[in-house]
This record gives sequence, C-alpha cells and structure tokens, in this order.
Amino acid sequence: MPGGPRGTHRLTVPADRAGERLDRYLPEAIPGISRARGQRLIEEGNVHLAGEIVRPSTRLKGGEMMTVVVPPPIPLDMTPEDLPLRVMYEDAHLLVVEKPAGMVVHPAPGHPRGTLVNALLGRSDTLSGIGGVSRPGIVHRLDRDTSGILVVAKTDAAHGTLSARFASHAMERKYHGIVFGCPPADTGTVSTRIGRHPVHRKKMAVLPAGGREAVTRYRRIETFGPFSLLEFRLETGRTHQVRVHCAHLGCPIVGDDVYGRSRKIPLGKGTPARTVTVSRFLLHAFHLAFPHPVTGEPLSFTIPDPPEFRAFRAAVEAAR
Repeated sequence: MPGGPRGTHRLTVPADRAGERLDRYLPEAIPGISRARGQRLIEEGNVHLAGEIVRPSTRLKGGEMMTVVVPPPIPLDMTPEDLPLRVMYEDAHLLVVEKPAGMVVHPAPGHPRGTLVNALLGRSDTLSGIGGVSRPGIVHRLDRDTSGILVVAKTDAAHGTLSARFASHAMERKYHGIVFGCPPADTGTVSTRIGRHPVHRKKMAVLPAGGREAVTRYRRIETFGPFSLLEFRLETGRTHQVRVHCAHLGCPIVGDDVYGRSRKIPLGKGTPARTVTVSRFLLHAFHLAFPHPVTGEPLSFTIPDPPEFRAFRAAVEAAR
C-alpha cells in the first residue's frame, strides 16, 4: 500500500524529546502510526532503543538510536463484491463516497456480505490497513440506516492523518434529521457523556459519569405538523451520538425504534387513524469538509436530502 509506514525505520531521538514517553513520541516520529498502533508495536517487541527492547512507558533520554519494524497488515477474509457505489471524489490518497441507507459499513456477525468494505474491495486493491489488520480504508462510520458522505483512505499515511483530524475535531460534519416535536430552542448545544447502556448493552446512553464526551450542535430549520427538520453539527463522533442526543432532548429521530418510537407513525386523528410507516430512521450525513491529508487543499462535499425525507413530509402534509 503506497505511502504507508510499513518496513524498518531507523532514526535518532531528538535531544528536546528527553523525558517524553516513547508511546507519545512514536506517532510523531513515523507518520501514519496511531498511538494505539505504536503501543502494540512496542509491546510486540518491534521497537528497540539503543538495541534494547522497551515498554510503551519508557522515557526517552534524547540522542538514542531507535529502530522500528512495522509489519504489513494481517489480511482479513473479506470478499470483493461488484456493488453500486457513488464515488464523489477520488485520487491516489483517498475516496469520498455516498453510502446509501441500509448498507453496513464493515462486515460483522449477521452482515458478512454486501457492505461498504466489500464494495470498496471490488473496485480498488489499494486501501489502507491501519492498526496491524487490513481494515480497508475505513476512517469513520455511519450507522446502517444513516445515509450520507464518508471519506475512505487509500494509504496508511492518509488514514493516519484523517484519523487524527477526526480525533481533534478538525473535520466539519453536518447531518439533517427529521424528529418528533422540536428541541427546547431553535439553536443549541448538547454536551453530555455517552457510553454503553448499563442494562441494554447493544444500546448507548447518556451517562452521569464515565463514557466519553459527546458534543452536538443543532439548528431547527423548520417545523411541519408535529415534526421538525434539524441540522446537526458534530463536534465529536461517538457511536449513535445524534440519535442518543435527540432522544435526550425529548425529540427522537423519526423511525428510530431503538431510541425513539415505532416506525409506524400516526399522522392525524380519525377512524381509522392515518399512519405512515418509514423504512429506516430519517438521518442523513449531508456535508463533509476537511483539508486533504497530503496536499492540505480544502475539500468540501454536500449532497441533497434523500427521497425518504421528501416522501415523509408529503405524507404529513397530505394528512393535515
């Protein structure tokens, strides 16, 4: 995989890094290596200082000779598939794709085929393998039922830079979602801690302590009937973040039967009551902007809301 850090690296630790932990210095010394990957390399005996095997917590003295061996990623048993995939941008370093609703990003139990990764493998044999295992190109994810824009790394170096920018909140990500009711204000920020639900382990939850910081900014675009169209801007990227935050606000995403209500939605009074059934929750990643990981060129991508949004609004208007 071009541009990656694999192979043997020999370097001298600068004098001004004396006293720093080895696992903090390593990602800066070798671009494309995350701190977690660096820690594993150290623990596996692939990092030597002055010829000695070391630990992640080893303090640097400055001036030492360092040797780092980065083995190639272990291939995973994934099947390339010829699946339709809209590519919005591609160069030697990355792709930007539009993921349809219903497509899982990465193979998992119950979803071994038909995923975004299978589709990527079907069209490219140069995708990144960060973390010691071939995880073809996946820098960030969208839930299966969330449609929208994803960036995919083609090299280890691009993957490392993009992952670091996600971690430092340097990627501009915006979503649209249709919710029940409306939030307490036209604009606002939800700042909580999100972690695994203490009882339902497949769900996430807002926690009083523990978990990880999660920040979502929202803006109400319009209200129609008992529903609102909101824009979300993510400051962090926690699992199910927008969905959990909407439920926390008391305005769950329409169609989210995990954190909200049934996908069979009543639209008005009458006998029998008129209802509409949505096929998935109405959440869409419509905008992504970031500096190119190699050239620094600003990249920005925006797509329209999907047909499900228009169909749902038309059903609501027809029932009024």
